[in-house]
This record gives sequence, structure tokens and C-alpha cells, in this order.
Amino acid sequence: MILWRCRYIRLAMRRRALSPTGILGALAVMAVFYGVLVPRAAMALPLYARQTGQPCATCHTAFLELTPFGRRFKLGGYTLGGGDWKGPPFAVMLQPTFTHLQEPQPGGLAPGFGANNDFAMQQISLFTGGRITENSGAFIQGTYDGVAHRFGWDNADIRYARSVNIGGHTFLWGIDANNNPTVQDVWNTIPAWSFPYIRSAFAPMPTATPFINEVYAQQVGGMSAYGFLDDTFYLEFGGYRSLSNSTQLALGVDTFGQSPIGGTAPYWRAAVEKNIGNHSLEMGTFGLAARVLPMRLSQVGLDSFTDVGVDTQYQYLGDPHTVTFRGAWIHENHNTSASQALGLADNSNDQLQSLNVSASYIYDKTWSLTAGRVSVGGTADATLYGTTTGSPNSAGWIFEIAYLPFSHGGPAFWPWLNFRIGLQYTRWTKFDGSTDNIDGMGRSANANNTLFLYVWTMF
Repeated sequence: MILWRCRYIRLAMRRRALSPTGILGALAVMAVFYGVLVPRAAMALPLYARQTGQPCATCHTAFLELTPFGRRFKLGGYTLGGGDWKGPPFAVMLQPTFTHLQEPQPGGLAPGFGANNDFAMQQISLFTGGRITENSGAFIQGTYDGVAHRFGWDNADIRYARSVNIGGHTFLWGIDANNNPTVQDVWNTIPAWSFPYIRSAFAPMPTATPFINEVYAQQVGGMSAYGFLDDTFYLEFGGYRSLSNSTQLALGVDTFGQSPIGGTAPYWRAAVEKNIGNHSLEMGTFGLAARVLPMRLSQVGLDSFTDVGVDTQYQYLGDPHTVTFRGAWIHENHNTSASQALGLADNSNDQLQSLNVSASYIYDKTWSLTAGRVSVGGTADATLYGTTTGSPNSAGWIFEIAYLPFSHGGPAFWPWLNFRIGLQYTRWTKFDGSTDNIDGMGRSANANNTLFLYVWTMF
């Protein structure tokens, strides 16, 4: 039961420790991966703001949220130029953080940390990519997890894209390779880029989540083809396969407790976006389906799941006022017949639904206020989820205020410097199926309420 629950562990805790040899091995594999796909001439090109010569506010309302311009930059393969930077195409991200829970966590928030009020350099990331050729580009990230003291590859997104005119209609098409279902998406509604854009690595998280919600992040490789007609109609279809154990280990991924995909898992995305003046509205659907090998145990066959989601996003892009509403609902049908035969689930079939809605007000691309609602619920299955009631149901509210001093341009000594300084509060009304006694030892759901302070630095 405990092993099977590992598939639900949050993204920040998936990165696993490597020895110095392992770190060098991971770097070597990343270098080979990048070197095979990227001509050496790309090494002289900068990333995004330096590459385009544009301030961050051109592509982002308040990073990470994209504007219509930013969405087209990504769909176009990260290839837009305009800047005069001649240095190497690298960027660095630092995330120093402070976490306070309403009640201390027995045994500590993480190994080597106290039971509450902990400071950490939560992540240190190195990015490379940008424009490779006239029609291709990349986003590649490697991350050191300062809480778990682990290094591994992070999100990777490599594209080839072209725009053609067909009978007076503009058609942008592309081919994408990535390692995390939904990381290629350009709207801030579905899992990889949805709010909250950052959360505490110490904070307890609900046990249950749909498979498409980054359960397979960095464990898979996928390719898809996409098209965007008249900047309005978007369609994408592709598939994912689990990477081998040796490849994952070389890239810093712990394979313990995984339930790998059997064969190829289809992924799809369809959306309609309409931009009128300062208004932008998107409505869409997305999904992932797969057969999976529970805990790598093959004696009784495979489980399967199908995740289907619907989403919408509205943006008012005024000056100085910006408003965004985001929402996504996911339904998961999970056939657990193999897990049931192995004693890893009580039921032969489970249902799960998740909801993530949020609204942001941003003033002058500098001050951001956001409120969000998150919930997950479904069929009770005590063995699968390991909760005291057997229920997977959780619900909470997230509130955040953030200050972005350099969205319009950084200081003179480094114009591309960017900060997001944020204070986030998460309030749980239900956690792992209960309001009270969520762990069988008297801990309440609101004991996991979290105050999170962060300084998100990009340079």
C-alpha cells in the first residue's frame, strides 16, 4: 500500500539523490541529449529575454503566466529574435523559501529539517535552449532540490515549428518532444503550468491526484504534432513511453515505487482561443490514457487509466490592470483490477475528479494578487490511497500576493534580472478524506495550513 502511494508523491519530492558519479553521469546524458539535437552554433544564442530583446512583461503577465504573445513565442519553437546578446544560452533560477505550518509536523518537515519554521534553498535550476535554428528551439532545465539534496533533469521541451499560408489562412504547425505530459501546453490551466506556480516542498499534500497531474514528470519521453489555425483553433496529438530504469537513474530519477506505462500512452489537446482587443478567451479539452504496470509487478497483468479534462482561461490585458481567470476539471477512470489482484487496491475500478480554479489581478505587471480553489474527490479505496477513511477527498484555498519589481526591465548592471517575491497561504478544509483525525493520531486538516514565503530569482 505504501509503495503504491508513491505514485502520488508531489513533484518536488520525486527528484532523488545521486552520488558525484551519478551527477556527472546525468550531466553527461543531458549534454549528449542536447548535443545530438542542437547544432553548435546555438551555443552563441541567448535565452528568451536576451534572445528577443524584450522585457519579461511582453511574454508574461507575471511569470509564469503567459500572454498571447508569449504563447505564440512558445508555439513557434522559441525562435523569435531581436536581441543583441552574444553570450551563451543559459539562465539560472534560485528559490530561497520559508515554510510555516499551523501545527508542527511530527518527525520534521523533511529529513534534516525541523518540525516547523524551516528555511531552505528549495531549488537551484540551470536552463538552456532558446533558438536552435530558424524553425527549432528548446527549453531544457536541470534542477538541484535543496530540500531532498538531490539533482536531476527537470522539464524539457524541444520543438520544430513552421508557419504556412493555406488559402488565405495562417497555419502554424509543429513537432514537440518533451518529458512531462502537459509541459508543452501554452495556457496556464492544465497541470504543468497551473496555479500555484510554486509551492512549498515541505508542505503536506493530499495523497490522491490524477495521473496526468505530473505523476509521470521526468519518467517518460513523448512526441506530439500540433497545429494552430488562424491563431484560434489548436489541436495536438501524441504519445508517451516510460524511460528505461537505467536512463531514469542516469538523469537523477528514482525508479522505486513506479508504475510504468506499458507501451505508448496517447495524449491529446484541443483548444479554441479568441483575442479581441484587450480580451483573450480560451476553452479546451485535454487527456492522457495508458495501461500501467502496478509497482512493476507483472504477475496479473496491467491496470489502466483514462484522464479527460476540460479547461478555460480568460485574460483582460490592460495597462496598468490585468485580470486572469483560470479553471480546469479532470475526470479519471482508473481500472485497478491488476492492483486488486495484487492486494494493492480494494476495488477493481476507481473514479477520481480534480478541480483547480483561480483568479488573479495584476497591477502594472508588478503586483499580483491571486486566489484559488483546489479539490480532489472520488471512490473510497483504503488500500489504494492509504487514508484513515479510505476516501481520497481533499479541498482547500490558496491565496497569494507577489511583487515583481523587474517585469519591465532589470537594473542597469543586469537588465535581464527578474524577481518574484511572494507570500502564499494555503488553507485546507478537508485533507485525505477527513476534516479531523486525518492520520489516525488526531491531526486535523487545518493543521496542514501553510504560510509560505519565497524569493523566486531568475537571471
